[in-house]
Amino acid sequence: MSDGTPEVNSESNSASNTNTTTEGPTISDRANEVMGKANEVLGKVDWTQMGKYGKAAGIVALVIVAQILIKVVIDTINFFPLLPGLLELLGVVVVGQWSWQNLTTSEKRNAVAEKVQNLRKEYLG
Repeated sequence: MSDGTPEVNSESNSASNTNTTTEGPTISDRANEVMGKANEVLGKVDWTQMGKYGKAAGIVALVIVAQILIKVVIDTINFFPLLPGLLELLGVVVVGQWSWQNLTTSEKRNAVAEKVQNLRKEYLG
C-alpha cells in the first residue's frame, strides 16, 4: 500500500522540475550570444598593430620571469651562511681592483670620464 504513494510523488516532482527548466533562454543560447558579441568586438580590432603589443607583453613577461629566477637564486645563496659574506667581499675586491686600474692617475680618470660621455651621447643622443 505504501509502495504506490512514493511513485506518484516522484512522478509529480519530475513533472514540476521539467516545467521550471524550460522557461527562459538556455545556457547554450547565452553562450552563443556571448560568443557572437566577442566575435563582433574582435572583428573591430586593428590586428596590424597587435605585433607591437605582443612584443611588449612578451618583454614584460620575460622580465617578470627573470626577476623570479634571480630572486630564487639569491634566496638560495642567502640560505648558505658563509656564501653571502664571501660574495660581498668579492664585490669589494673587484670594485677596488677596477678603481686602482682606472682611477689612480688624472689621465685614467679623464679617460673614464670621456668614455662615460661618449656612451651618454651614443645612447641618449
